[in-house]
Order: sequence, then structure tokens, then C-alpha cells
Amino acid sequence: MEIMDGKELAKKIRTNLKEEVEILKSKGIYPKLAVIMVGNDKASAVYVKNKSKACNEVGVTYEEFLLKEDTTMDELLGLIQKLNQDTDIDGILLQSPIPKSLDIEEAFRTIDPKKDVDGFHPVNVGKLSLNQDCFVSCTPYGIIKMLETYHIPIEGVHAVIIGRSNIVGKPLIQCLLNKNATVTICHSKTENLEEVTKQADILIAAIGKPEFVTANMVKTGATVIDVGINRKEDGKLVGDVNFEEVSKKASYITPVPGGVGPMTVAMLMTNVVKAAKNRK
Repeated sequence: MEIMDGKELAKKIRTNLKEEVEILKSKGIYPKLAVIMVGNDKASAVYVKNKSKACNEVGVTYEEFLLKEDTTMDELLGLIQKLNQDTDIDGILLQSPIPKSLDIEEAFRTIDPKKDVDGFHPVNVGKLSLNQDCFVSCTPYGIIKMLETYHIPIEGVHAVIIGRSNIVGKPLIQCLLNKNATVTICHSKTENLEEVTKQADILIAAIGKPEFVTANMVKTGATVIDVGINRKEDGKLVGDVNFEEVSKKASYITPVPGGVGPMTVAMLMTNVVKAAKNRK
């Protein structure tokens, strides 16, 4: 069994990006990311801090827009439109969740697709499903990158995804299909879940339930990717996979923390640098 080290891989990606950014700067191109956060969600604050640290490391200029909990939809859309028109800004990221009173889908649709470094705009989602050049949402992009780096075959294998969110599950279907995998997606209404997951050569858990995937759900020798990040009552961080049990059966497995998480941020940086190149 090999543990897939997302932290180490993300570090290599950031190092390469730093060199690319140096070259861009020598040509007068200064990549810049704008991050919008509405309200004061504690987890979001941590994620935003990680993004600003990564920007700093890679050499991307970073600007943060912290909006109050009672921000109106008009105010939020006004800010997005202003950032769309700002020629210094290459990427715009709206940190989710946002307050329930606001429509996040409308906000995502308002972001210029050319600056949509999170890959959530319907134009980028559509292009991904047509296998055209686009911004791919960062977690699925990071998962594919990990599989490729560890030389895990994707073509022709059976990949099973547990979870159908717009952020991970759905775009990941397209990423895997574009690499010629056979893809099955499971969710809360799937019957005989265990029977389906046991067929997976690559099993991806993205449901937000701590240690939900147990050894009896996994085929011996499978590659297991854990997207979950959950805090238990004792404060310990765990994924959606019971690492202790499943690591005994899997041939490759991602840890939590230090697996998919760092890769998500690294792929965001990749998308920002790509946006800067495209724009210039």
C-alpha cells in the first residue's frame, strides 16, 4: 500500500508555477487573484488564508474582499462586475458557503468565465463536458493530477464516485470520462451501495460523512481517493474513508489531511497562472 502524498506533490507544482510566474513578470505580466468572502464562516476563513499563503509562495498578487454577513445580492453582484472589468485581475474566486439569503448560483454566473478560476461558471462546466479547453474545478483537477503523477491507469478502468456535488462529484465524472474511464456515480439514493463500490478500481469518496467508507466497501488492490475533511468531536481531522481499515486493502490511498486538500489549492494557482497567460 502506498500513501499518495498530496502535500509533497502540491509543493512541486507550486515550485514550478513560481518559475512560470517569474517568466511572466519579466514580460510585464503580473498574475492577480481576487477572493471574495461573505460573512464569517470559520472554515472558509481557514481556506482563504491557505489560498493567500499559496499566492504569496507562487508570486501571484492577492486581494481579499471581505463582505459583511448582511451584504445584499446587488452589492455582491456589483463587486463581481467591478472585478470583471478590472484589467489587473486575472482570477475571481467566491468562497463558499455564502449566507443563505444570497443566490450563489447567480453569483457564479456573474463571474466572467475567463476569470472563473474555480471552474463553476456554466460556460466552463459545459466546456468540460465537451472536453474543450476550460477552467476545471480545482478538486477534480487535483485528483486527476495525483492519479497521473502516481501512474495509476485511468483509461478503461472502473471509477466509482460517492457524492454528486457540483463542486466535486459532477465535474469529476467529466474529468474521468475525458480520460476514458468507465464511471459510476453513487449518492444518498443509491441502493446496494457496497456492491457498487466493491467493483471500483478507483474509488473516490466525496460525501462529507466522517469515516463512512469501510474496508467491506473496497475491492482489494483498489486506489482510494478521500476528498472528505471532517472534524470529529475530539477535534481530530478525518476524511470520508476509514483510513485505518481501508489502507490495509487498498494499493494506493490518500491521507487526510495532506492528500487532496493541498492539491485543490495548487490547482487553483495553476488556473490563475493560466488565466494570466490567456488574458495577455
